[in-house]
Amino acid sequence: MERLHLVSREARARDTIVQVGKVKIGGGHKAYIAGPCSVEDETQIREIAQAIQDSAQILRGGAFKPRTSPYSFQGLGEAGLAYLKEAGRQVGLPVVTEVMSEAEVEMVADAVDMLQIGARNMQNYALLKKVGAQSKPVLLKRGVAATLEELLLSAEYILAAGNSQVVLCERGIRTFSQTFTRNTLDLSAVPILKQISHLPVIVDPSHGSGDWNLIEPLAKAAMAAGADGLMIEVHSRPDEALSDGPQSLKPEKYRSLIKKLNRLVAVLEEEKQ
Repeated sequence: MERLHLVSREARARDTIVQVGKVKIGGGHKAYIAGPCSVEDETQIREIAQAIQDSAQILRGGAFKPRTSPYSFQGLGEAGLAYLKEAGRQVGLPVVTEVMSEAEVEMVADAVDMLQIGARNMQNYALLKKVGAQSKPVLLKRGVAATLEELLLSAEYILAAGNSQVVLCERGIRTFSQTFTRNTLDLSAVPILKQISHLPVIVDPSHGSGDWNLIEPLAKAAMAAGADGLMIEVHSRPDEALSDGPQSLKPEKYRSLIKKLNRLVAVLEEEKQ
């Protein structure tokens, strides 16, 4: 493995605690991030935010969407960013959204509490340096075919540029077994990353599976593996979603899942004592 000067346990033995607004991630602090894949309109994001405000700690929503097909919904852009910011303000939740280019970093950082680097941009090194040079915390997703070493080196770029507030996200990788799932969720990444690095690690079972039916068992497994939180897609009307409807939970199912996860986490904490 390439030398990790900043993200490794050798550089810092204690867990890093990332602060997103008033929310803490890492060092024993668990955080649930939830919301729609895409901000579709003002009413949609506001309704979802209101529905999950007591179950999530951070509101997510895509304003700028990288899509495999150029004909798919690409997001509302600046309008979506404004809708997300206002929805978060109304329910008192910090917000996170993806930033896709260097030119957008300052604009997005002014509107949200956390910047997401998506899987497609994990090795966009110019973008990593740019988000590293600003002060907002960064959620770094593992690339679809990235090794754990490559993920950690991408995080190293951000820390080397001056930003120590980075959360790693396991969101599934491309394997030969894609018949039943969108990706293969590599839950072994959680304990491995936490052993090597002091940075918090969360899991995205929505992209990891592509199927809302699989989110609950994978979410439970992720927390049992030691994840510092989860990122789950939620949509009031998944059948009408402009992106990723099949992997989105309805708000009532999401709230029920969080109650179960809270009980599971309590049991896991007791076992540590």
